[in-house]
Amino acid sequence: MARTRVKDTSILLPWERRGGFLQRPGVARVRPILLIVGVITLFVVVAQRERRAAGVRATRASLLELHQAIDTYRADNGWKCPADLLELERKSYIKKVPLDAWGHPFDLTCPGRFDPQGYELVSAGPDGIPGGLDRVE
Repeated sequence: MARTRVKDTSILLPWERRGGFLQRPGVARVRPILLIVGVITLFVVVAQRERRAAGVRATRASLLELHQAIDTYRADNGWKCPADLLELERKSYIKKVPLDAWGHPFDLTCPGRFDPQGYELVSAGPDGIPGGLDRVE
């Protein structure tokens, strides 16, 4: 007694029979390479963001140190601002005038734009353009 084979009655589109677009031999060899390139790209992007964030944190720490030195100077000198940051170094309020994390000097503005009795201390940021959008205050 011969068995009859039951025919598959499902309908397949031509690209489904071959296993799909990604199952073709040329594309199957490229997939691991694309995956590796994608992972490397992700690591590079994350590393850049972390490097910039670390620079901002270091710059804010330097700003805090300078703010304390300027406030002490102003308290000792009748609330007058120093002429520049080197005056803080000359009068021993700080050991050395720090630079921001990108090697740029800080900008001291006295009186401040928003507080005429105060001052502004700003870093130009990674691009070094004064007043740029990436400045650190």
